[in-house]
Amino acid sequence: MCLQCRTSPAALSRRSVMAGAGAFLAASALPFTPTHAGPAVQEAPRSNAIPPAEALERLMQGNARYAANEPDERDFSAGRAARLVGQYPIAAVLGCSDSRVVPDLVFDQGLGDVFVVRVAGNIVNTDGLASFEYAVEHLGVPLLMVLGHSNCGAVTEALHAVRSRAELPGHLPDLVKAIEPAVIAAHGRHPSDFLAATIEENVRLSMKRLMQESEILSEALAHKKIAVSGGVYDLASGNVKLI
Repeated sequence: MCLQCRTSPAALSRRSVMAGAGAFLAASALPFTPTHAGPAVQEAPRSNAIPPAEALERLMQGNARYAANEPDERDFSAGRAARLVGQYPIAAVLGCSDSRVVPDLVFDQGLGDVFVVRVAGNIVNTDGLASFEYAVEHLGVPLLMVLGHSNCGAVTEALHAVRSRAELPGHLPDLVKAIEPAVIAAHGRHPSDFLAATIEENVRLSMKRLMQESEILSEALAHKKIAVSGGVYDLASGNVKLI
């Protein structure tokens, strides 16, 4: 009997499977060449591709609604699926961590409208810079805003520490050091309200630091891709005053 005749059906079945698997693996290793290339998919225009002045106007109109206690009614569940695709905020706001100052509410904006970075005293640190660079580079934010507020506890603490040269625990000295230049600048103006003047100077200082300490942000500003604004939120009235 020949070898072929002695080969069992089971052996043939196993050989067929192994041969087929080998052929499949060899074929899958080859580069895939499509037979027909479809039309190029064009990215939908960004909803935040607006001039910085328009973004600022939208924020200030929202603040007027908030201060008048006439906010837009919103269904926060609407658009939830669409927000999975991406985010297109119209502004990046550096605000204080104060629990009474929530930028999204202060400017009466919806989910996905404002990219917020918050730190006590609305100071500029490395993490904040990186966050703003991300907002400009990857999210296409047209407006950067530094938002201070009246009766800021961090600025008050810095004023007290500078005046008394008090030693503070933990990392608080770093916070005071960041705000101290604003205290000195305000003192040179001899204001009637030293705290209010320092709060304003602190906003201006943070605006300047954003540009001085980030090449990405300064280049975007130079090419007029973004604008930088500053304001102070008044706890009593709810109004934001641009400075």
